[in-house]
Amino acid sequence: MTADVREPVESESGWGVLHLFYRVDRARAEQEPGGARRALDAMAALTAPRPGGESSVESQPHQVLTFVALGHKADLGVMAVGPDLARLQTFQRDLERAPLVPTWSYVSMTETSEYSTTEDDERARLAAEDGITDPAEVEALLVVWRERIAHYRAQRVRPTLPRRRTICFYPMSKRRGGPADAGANWYALPFDERKRLMAGHARVGRGYAGRVTQLITGSTGLDDWEWGVTLFADDPGDLKEIVYEMRFDEVSARYAEFGPFVTGLLLEPAEALRRVGLSE
Repeated sequence: MTADVREPVESESGWGVLHLFYRVDRARAEQEPGGARRALDAMAALTAPRPGGESSVESQPHQVLTFVALGHKADLGVMAVGPDLARLQTFQRDLERAPLVPTWSYVSMTETSEYSTTEDDERARLAAEDGITDPAEVEALLVVWRERIAHYRAQRVRPTLPRRRTICFYPMSKRRGGPADAGANWYALPFDERKRLMAGHARVGRGYAGRVTQLITGSTGLDDWEWGVTLFADDPGDLKEIVYEMRFDEVSARYAEFGPFVTGLLLEPAEALRRVGLSE
């Protein structure tokens, strides 16, 4: 048996993200006991550190979350994140050894937003909203701002997946206009207008800080939609509320198109597999 030799596939701009959805093959699960163990072994192999690898990417963290899906779109959901796309693909292949049948998947990458606030934006905000123009005071506040924005950007690109109780995933795209509404073309808007609109959209999201954790990942050129949105919350009602409120914002109301939603209960891997009927 030959070893699985492969070169890491990494990007300078972000980490790979896989959303994998499965139903359990009940007949195979009965014929092949230990299906949960095969899935758990695949997860352990993905998340195990690999110090001393030829590429630094091999020693960086890869993470897995598991959830049982509500409704009939899937039995089990798996979210895997990490810098090495080849390692993620190996994980996807290893999961096939368990009695799991894919129902859907989504591929995206972590990214920073092109509409992120710049230092000049923050200086202007301090002057316009807070009336702060003294150079020394502005600089002191900017030191704190730089630390906060650096943490935010790092979390967008190299996220630590949160341990909440519920999860919701959906893909989305921005409209390009059509016969019924040629004016609803996001990509025809000037950059400054798009940035202004996204700033208002972001304010809605910040209103749920502490209640909902959002991970927006890019999929233009990688999958059927342009972004994947993953929401995490302890209270499932918060998932419903944030999406409902954001739909009234112009960015969503006029320019957004949404794909299917999958919602589930986040559980430790062994418990999630037990809940869907797989034993060790």
